[in-house]
Amino acid sequence: MLGGVAISHHAGLSGHSDADAVAHAVIDALLGAACAGSIGDHYPDTDPRWKDADSMQLLREVRSLVRDRGFAVVHADVTIIAQQPRLAPHAPAIAAALETALGTGAGNVNVKAKTNEGMGFIGREEGLAVIAAATLEAL
Repeated sequence: MLGGVAISHHAGLSGHSDADAVAHAVIDALLGAACAGSIGDHYPDTDPRWKDADSMQLLREVRSLVRDRGFAVVHADVTIIAQQPRLAPHAPAIAAALETALGTGAGNVNVKAKTNEGMGFIGREEGLAVIAAATLEAL
């Protein structure tokens, strides 16, 4: 799962929750923009309640937390860095799933995919990285 979209590939991601690295990066971006800590503060991997958790549900919960702190989500920008599989064809579906979870409306989430051109652990297909930023506005 990446951004709430099932991506077919021979290797998957492993983690305490469903390991949706895109949702996790957006959660951290929202929490950071709201000065509300990190995903590990709210959903520690030492807590069995979060074992196999649906990361998109966690994202919706964080959206509510941000709202309770007096902010609305305006935009999100996501860059997924993975050698394989090629993710650019999935970017529109990921953006749409994130827009729904964040309640931003169409066109307010940007998703980009790039490779690491064979370098490092990403280039060796040992993992991926996600960079996310979010814009909030005061209510």
